[in-house]
Amino acid sequence: MIPKKTNHDQGRLFESRLSEMLDPHNNLRLLADLIEWGQLEEELKVYFDQEKGARGKPIRLVAGVLMLQHMTDISDEQIAVEWEQNPYWQYFCGYDYLEWKFPMHPSSLSRWRKRLGKEGLQKVLQATLKLALATGLVKASSFQSVIVDTTVMPKAVAYPTDARLYYKGLRTLVRKAKQSNLPLRQSYTFLSKRALRKTCQYAHARQMKRAKREMRRLHTYFGRVIRDIERLIQGRKQEEQTFSSLLKICNHVFRQQRTDKDKIYSIHEPEVECIAKGKAHKKYEFGCKASIVLTHKEGLALSVSAEHGRPYDGHTLKASLKLAEELTGRAIKKGFVDRGYKGHQVEGIEIYISGKRGLSEHYKKLLRRRQAIEPHIGHMKSDGRLDRNHLKGKLGDQLHAILCGVGHNLRMVLGWLRQQTRLKTA
Repeated sequence: MIPKKTNHDQGRLFESRLSEMLDPHNNLRLLADLIEWGQLEEELKVYFDQEKGARGKPIRLVAGVLMLQHMTDISDEQIAVEWEQNPYWQYFCGYDYLEWKFPMHPSSLSRWRKRLGKEGLQKVLQATLKLALATGLVKASSFQSVIVDTTVMPKAVAYPTDARLYYKGLRTLVRKAKQSNLPLRQSYTFLSKRALRKTCQYAHARQMKRAKREMRRLHTYFGRVIRDIERLIQGRKQEEQTFSSLLKICNHVFRQQRTDKDKIYSIHEPEVECIAKGKAHKKYEFGCKASIVLTHKEGLALSVSAEHGRPYDGHTLKASLKLAEELTGRAIKKGFVDRGYKGHQVEGIEIYISGKRGLSEHYKKLLRRRQAIEPHIGHMKSDGRLDRNHLKGKLGDQLHAILCGVGHNLRMVLGWLRQQTRLKTA
């Protein structure tokens, strides 16, 4: 059913309201008062059944918690602790009286993200754009000129090595076999752990022949467990359905070679892609690309989207600009990009690529500002959560990218409010 609303119209006899106790000039409180919560709740209502199910938690509570989480870069479990200790966070989420306990379980946030989906979270991002306009951080004309770039959004996976993948696949198969009560001939749990340890020790000591020998041994254990499970589930439909996806992944890992394409780099996240960005300190990153569109002058995030399949930067340009126009409701006239977008144009939009010659001094100055997107991406990774994505699957990548844009915009609005407060008090 439609989620209930937090109602504090009726006072409490021995408690004071947070609106009467908190600092009226606090920036987070000012931010909470400026967001159009009523309109946001109406837009997100459509993702709930009108009649079936129990009443959910207030939309403002969940939307506010997701905003605070990506503003401050904390986990689902930690946000429950911080929320209980910070009355300004409780006021931001629509509570006018001090609460001693977080009103929902942190695991509910994962279900809420899936319920809202990509479109619902884009409406939250849209609300931050309206907030930026209302506070004066940006003008409507700022949406006409943008900077576009891509970066890697790393997934929360360990650095992949063949030995570790064999070991993880073996342990996952053995664990699932025990849950399904399959009598394996031998689990190789102890032997595989010893082989992995020796592989790492020999590789660290540069004794590569011994390391390869232990890795071949681990590979053999892995193959034996795969074949044993395939024999046990043959002709048993329920078990075949249970193990089908996992066995497909493990067989892929077991057979893949160094020079193969479309390799699997993680057992629990097989969609992870290996992306080389040419960085000296980090040659390869494992995750997916994120396409980011910022306003040219202020650096406000108009759209952040996850791009799967390791696309060439230029192939993402049209879709990214179209999404930014949908969220802002205004046409984009100029786009500034780096050389990764060379050879790609968008109808109706002037695209300026770094290194383009024959430009006037005015446009040269505008094009030089294209580099301003780099520190904004750095802040999204260091201050936000773009540097490590813990959400599962391709849907998790899409949701995480949008929420990183939400957190970036809110941090910018908070910084703007602090600046205005200092100017008033000076």
